[in-house]
Amino acid sequence: MPTILDTIVAQKRIEVASRRELVPVKLLETSLYFQAQPLSLRKYLLRENGSGLIAEFKRKSPSQGWINQYAPVERTTLGYMQAGAVALSILTDAEFFGGNNQDLTTARRFNFCPILRKDFVVDEYQVLEAKSIGADAVLLIAAVLTRAEIDSLGRLARSLGLEVLLEVHDADELARSANAEAVDLIGVNNRNLHDFSLSLDTSLALAEAIPAGFVKVSESGISTAAAIGQLREVGYWGFLLGEAFMRHARPERACAALVQELAALPKPSLVA
Repeated sequence: MPTILDTIVAQKRIEVASRRELVPVKLLETSLYFQAQPLSLRKYLLRENGSGLIAEFKRKSPSQGWINQYAPVERTTLGYMQAGAVALSILTDAEFFGGNNQDLTTARRFNFCPILRKDFVVDEYQVLEAKSIGADAVLLIAAVLTRAEIDSLGRLARSLGLEVLLEVHDADELARSANAEAVDLIGVNNRNLHDFSLSLDTSLALAEAIPAGFVKVSESGISTAAAIGQLREVGYWGFLLGEAFMRHARPERACAALVQELAALPKPSLVA
């Protein structure tokens, strides 16, 4: 039986083919954002006085259904940054996560910070599209890409000035996918994309295996300052939180409360 991940990827390939017909690459390249210089997610995460939070705008998920259907993009993302997040993650998948490209472009207009385009990238067209809608970084998921695809997509992203966050779920994916020539940051997703179970132990177990030079980012299943403190101790400098904020009527206020708690925690020396 196909997994949820298989279903998402199959649908994504259909969507990309359709969008390429509607909006050819030549049209993407006319976007004002195509000429803009992207911001560095890596540098923002490594700021000594930063929270390390990548705050996500996420309306729904395949496992949870609707999380927050009505939160406005502009108020929420601007509120995230005012609260102390250092970067944004915007879900642009429509079918399974309720997002769209306009969400990211709207966030870009209201915020001066790195923005990660969160989607299931399977084609070069999506990398070019990410640049055209105002993204600074793209997510590549090792579970759905070969090493050759990661290298090709990563190099294309870098040629456009975008940074690459490579997402892994286990030691095998990490070993076959980490390439310093195509990847800038390594994200460990604590959510199993096949059955959507969660465990922070995934990030803790893989911390030492991530090669030096990559900024370590822990994704999903993080909701407390104590958890972030534990992750910092093993070398993580980035923490991507979506549901923990979006389940609140005012997600930006939940972000502000967490940032306040983090301010009381010690921050380890840079190890990336």
